[in-house]
Amino acid sequence: MRALSEDSSQSDVCWGRGPVLDLVRHTPARCVKLVIANNVRPPFLDELVAAARAGKVVYQIVAPEAVDSLCGRGVRHQGVACRVTEAPLLELEPFLNTLPEGAALLVVLDHVEDPQNLGAIIRSAEAAGAAAVVIPKRRSAPPGGVVMKVSAGAAARLPLVSVPNITASMERLNKAGFWTVGMTPGAGDSRAESIWDSPLPPRTALVIGSEGDGLSRLVSETCDQLVHIPISGAVGSLNAASAAAVGMFEWRRVNSPR
Repeated sequence: MRALSEDSSQSDVCWGRGPVLDLVRHTPARCVKLVIANNVRPPFLDELVAAARAGKVVYQIVAPEAVDSLCGRGVRHQGVACRVTEAPLLELEPFLNTLPEGAALLVVLDHVEDPQNLGAIIRSAEAAGAAAVVIPKRRSAPPGGVVMKVSAGAAARLPLVSVPNITASMERLNKAGFWTVGMTPGAGDSRAESIWDSPLPPRTALVIGSEGDGLSRLVSETCDQLVHIPISGAVGSLNAASAAAVGMFEWRRVNSPR
């Protein structure tokens, strides 16, 4: 049996039994090719093959080494992997035209380039009830297989909006009734207040900065409000994905029906 090419990029590969089964079941159109190691046994094997046939997903039974090669060294793929297309990206204006009035949370990412962080943020965004995640066209992690796996499939379900300029998009969101709230690492910025001090409004665009630099200067200056998460101990700050999750669920706590 011919081995899969070893020059595959992990960015377009999803692996792990749970994420792959979810992908094949719910978004089979995203699946380019499913590979299953020949040591995977029923009942999971039968369940996965049935889902692939139902979704008309091309699959191949291969040697375990071929799955190793596709996923990369050290990846715990559990014997299954799927090459995927990138998530479809929406444009901002058409998306806003479909968004109903009333409470809505948008998560705006200011150059989050780590696919692990992007996937974790998308997963939390879906769980918190966000309407979409907004990412820049440049200097952003591609929403490929790693993002799909880390997001537990949420990257295939939650709308992802791609914009050419974050600052201009925030100004457009203001016109659509959104209050832009930027999250900063700590209390060092004189404009920043504790996220607990004032309720996040029903129509919030929560802006998250990059992993290393946080919010860029222009994005920070464009925000209607800056908030920080009070931190105890010597940690100093949370990473982008953790901070985003805190902000999203604080919005949900305030704005979701009891």
